[in-house]
Order: sequence, then structure tokens, then C-alpha cells
Amino acid sequence: METEPEYEAYLAVLEELTFAKNLTQEEKALYDLLVLLIENYETENYPMVSVKPYEVLQHLIAASGISQQDLVGIIGSDEVVSQLVDCKLSLNNWQAKVLADYFQISPTIFQ
Repeated sequence: METEPEYEAYLAVLEELTFAKNLTQEEKALYDLLVLLIENYETENYPMVSVKPYEVLQHLIAASGISQQDLVGIIGSDEVVSQLVDCKLSLNNWQAKVLADYFQISPTIFQ
């Protein structure tokens, strides 16, 4: 797979196989092969950008239309929230879990 149109075509086939019932052995083999090819293509063409936890928090606050003040009492005092958003303090595991619950996302987003 070398082009975006090929990638999209393979994705469409993979989606069909994902929701198909009673796959044959050949279809299961094709499914496994497509998963590998798609993963390789995505790794090469869509590398994951490393994002800092405070950047994730800043984005979630902006995207949710809330303010830092809304998180006071949920993950700490006004000062703690401000320091977390400004990257002057690192999120601990408990805060990551609480924020993940609050924003309904996986806590691993903050790692």
C-alpha cells in the first residue's frame, strides 16, 4: 500500500470484513493481512505526535468551553489547577484519572 486511495480502499474492505458474520478462513487471513498493512501505512504516514499532558488539558478545557475555575475542587485548588495548565506542576495519576472521568476519555491520554 503506497497511496492514500489504496489506503482508503483497504480500509473499506477491512470495515466490511469487521462487520461480516461467519468469515471464511481466507477472509480471516485477509482481515489479518489488511490490519498489518493498514497499521504499517498509518505508522509511516500518520505518526503520533507527542503531546504533553498540560497541552492535552489546555485543549480539553478550550474544546469543552469550560474554564480553569470549573476544575477547582475537582483536581485541586485554584493554584494547583493554574499550575497544571501552565505546566508548572505535573499531573499525578489520581488527577489524570479524575480528569479522564470528567472529560470521559482514557487516562492514558495524559501520559
